[in-house]
Amino acid sequence: MGSSAKDITPQLNGLSRQVSNSLSLSTSPTATFQSPPSSYGGNQLARVTSRGLAKQLKPFATEDIKILLLENVNKTGRDALAKQGYQVDFHKSSLPEDELIEKIRHVHVIGIRSKTKLTARVLGAAKNLIVIGCFCIGTNQVDLQYAAQHGVAVFNSPFSNSRSVAELVIGEIILLARQLGDRSNEMHKGTWNKVSAKCWEIRGKTLGIIGYGHIGSQLSVLAESMGMYVVFYDTVNLMALGSARQVPTLVSLLGIADFVTCHVPELPETKNMIGKAQFDQMKEGSYLINASRGSVVEIPALINAMRAGKIAGAALDVYPSEPGGNGDYFHNELNPWAEDLRSLKNIILTPHIGGSTEEAQSAIGVEVSEALVRYVNEGTTLGAVNMPEVTLRSLTMDEPNHVRVVYIHHNIPGVLRKVNEILGDHNVDKQMTDSRGEVAYLMADISNVNIQEIKSLYESLEDLSCKSLIPFLEPSMAG
Repeated sequence: MGSSAKDITPQLNGLSRQVSNSLSLSTSPTATFQSPPSSYGGNQLARVTSRGLAKQLKPFATEDIKILLLENVNKTGRDALAKQGYQVDFHKSSLPEDELIEKIRHVHVIGIRSKTKLTARVLGAAKNLIVIGCFCIGTNQVDLQYAAQHGVAVFNSPFSNSRSVAELVIGEIILLARQLGDRSNEMHKGTWNKVSAKCWEIRGKTLGIIGYGHIGSQLSVLAESMGMYVVFYDTVNLMALGSARQVPTLVSLLGIADFVTCHVPELPETKNMIGKAQFDQMKEGSYLINASRGSVVEIPALINAMRAGKIAGAALDVYPSEPGGNGDYFHNELNPWAEDLRSLKNIILTPHIGGSTEEAQSAIGVEVSEALVRYVNEGTTLGAVNMPEVTLRSLTMDEPNHVRVVYIHHNIPGVLRKVNEILGDHNVDKQMTDSRGEVAYLMADISNVNIQEIKSLYESLEDLSCKSLIPFLEPSMAG
């Protein structure tokens, strides 16, 4: 465990040379239903409060950066962060909210997976927090709006585990079509039950994919290679891969698919997206698979549809309520219908393991940790889910006596004029700014500055009356 966190205060005496590391950039493919630009449903942020929100993020040494990693983040991610010299506090599980609030008070970076909930209450205690890394696809466990309003960037891994999820779904399609789960359970109990009734090949069957993003499109290719016909529904028009065909409505997909699989984010419009009405629209004897979010399928309606014989089988990897750790938790106290669900025939229940492969977790660890390092060391926001995407090329050893200014502020008229008045007395080598809703992000590299000028720059930016979120100075001084 690392030592106590330090404030990242100006090191204006004997400031060591800071040189940004050059790292390869990785950006997401075109956003679709599977991976929207913002998983809180839009680009507009709520009204930002008028109180000043400046934080202590000033010229720093990497050993001053305090990182909290929860939920057994993969070793590739831990090693990449530790290699930078950051203090890394690693935990194998999530933490109760009160303990999390105590832990997060002094950290600058937090890395989580899907179990940890970073609510406004939790984030409100994180006075030094600058960035959140979600080592998974989803970001619905984070209050993205609150984070953006308070200048905290959020990064995720939108596609590193997509192959693992797609392969799991292919396996489940075969298991359901052949009733292999039931046959295996019977054999474990000593019962020999060789049957072929209502057992099918998947060749020639139709797979309906809801959400044709990173996972849905890969699944489409795998399914076609096994002789399936593929149709998909998405909220935007997309280019189909192979011989797949986009259908205009969810109703049209449900009416022709033998297997229906969901790959959508958790949004208000996807809550209970598959309920009684949708089960009624599905083919008699069809199958449902959900490896997206637990709120997408109305489970009591699924139970009734399977008991009535309308749905011949189902595979669920996600649930409305999931335990915070491993153990004997999947019962009615967690979800009131759990025991009814477990009693069904030809149903595959897995504990949110769609992306739980060595390959996926290793890739996620690399992808997210690199994004965190780029943000902490360089201020680059490429891939952020709640901030404008801004980048400048890295400072190098050939550019001594430089300082990088990152200024996150409210997107209101007059701010850039005031900032540029401050920067105008210096040689600005390069500058970029962008906005997203009511949050704007400015990055500039200034050359030929000394330590006293850095202090003056910081104080001038911090004193602006334009509701600043963070003035962020990152120096690269000659030794």
